[in-house]
Amino acid sequence: MKLDLPFVRSQFSAFSEPTLEGWAFFENAGGSYPCIQFVEKLTNFYRKNKVQPYYPYPASTKAGEMMDTSYKRMAEYLNVEDSEVHFGPSTTQNVYVLAHAMRPMWEEGDEIIVSCQDHEANAGAWRRLSKSGIKVIEWHVDSQTGLLDVTVLKKLFSNRTKMVAFPHCSNVIGHINPVKEISQMAREYGALSVIDGVGYAPHGFPDIKSVLADIYLFSLYKTFGPHLGLMYVDKELIQKMENQSHFFKEGVTKSMLTPAGPDHAQIGAASGILDYFDKVYSHHFEEEANPVQRNKALVKLFRAHESELLEHLLSFLRSRSDVKIVGPNNPTERLPIVSIIPLNKTIGEVYAKLTEYKLMLGTGDFYAVRPLMDMGIPLNPGVLRMSFVHYTSMEEINQLIAGLKVAL
Repeated sequence: MKLDLPFVRSQFSAFSEPTLEGWAFFENAGGSYPCIQFVEKLTNFYRKNKVQPYYPYPASTKAGEMMDTSYKRMAEYLNVEDSEVHFGPSTTQNVYVLAHAMRPMWEEGDEIIVSCQDHEANAGAWRRLSKSGIKVIEWHVDSQTGLLDVTVLKKLFSNRTKMVAFPHCSNVIGHINPVKEISQMAREYGALSVIDGVGYAPHGFPDIKSVLADIYLFSLYKTFGPHLGLMYVDKELIQKMENQSHFFKEGVTKSMLTPAGPDHAQIGAASGILDYFDKVYSHHFEEEANPVQRNKALVKLFRAHESELLEHLLSFLRSRSDVKIVGPNNPTERLPIVSIIPLNKTIGEVYAKLTEYKLMLGTGDFYAVRPLMDMGIPLNPGVLRMSFVHYTSMEEINQLIAGLKVAL
């Protein structure tokens, strides 16, 4: 089965927007285009249902139903329970709240292992717990490859290890980590696993139960929807956490980790992402399938298309002596998040020329300061990053390669 790209691109208004015509978007790891199903739901919510939800009058009842639908359908696609899905303002904010909720579970001198491959969203708040008596153990990346070594991790555990925080896929290295193996190792030592899926989820939603995560986090604005962070928290684990909401919300798990309250409209519209996924599935497959099965089929479909594009780009980059690829150069080991360092020109010079070629991409550290530090890469200017998802075309990859040929 091959991805019907014209059909997919017809589901995103960006590809028919006159002001974006001719521009190729390669900063998807920072935030993706929203699908029309989400945009329409959000617009309709603001037009028709922007009232307090869950009251008996029609506009309010509909608002509550839309929110409930998003919890339910997200849970179905992720293979978890409704009560285990939580929406917050961002992944960074969600981790900040989690750190405060989980600290009372641990005693002074207990240890947590935090990877140095993470976006700072899944690093900073955990590290701050060192100020309250928690010992933070750093799991460094290889200084040459940027990869995390599981054999190194095993040596970091002790009988006081309570948690391991690490990414499913780094937002600058691009390597897919063996998350199930890491989570299983954590369980063997009686520790929790907290997986940052921000870099991974735009390329296909995970089956969370299969990766054995206790907590899994990603950002919906990078998966074609609203500027919200989604987190899965194991239903038994949340009962052990300290309530971060109003005192009368104690025991109401949907509220305990959202101290500011939910964004009704964005949560209500978030199911538009699943409407899009369902439409892509029905367009490509005739078989009836439950949400978990549909998700797995879509992940294969998206990944096959992305891998073809990624190999084409990496093949070009491997042929050059004037550029360094950060992380593995094999498309089977990574996702299409490709960071490079020009060797003969400055990043600023290369970036300026790429913009002339109507290429939208990013430079800097992308809040992944710790892996860059471990690898000895200066944070300023950092790296030049090219990231794409399943709606990207081969023509856009060729546009990128043409720009790189001139810019480098």
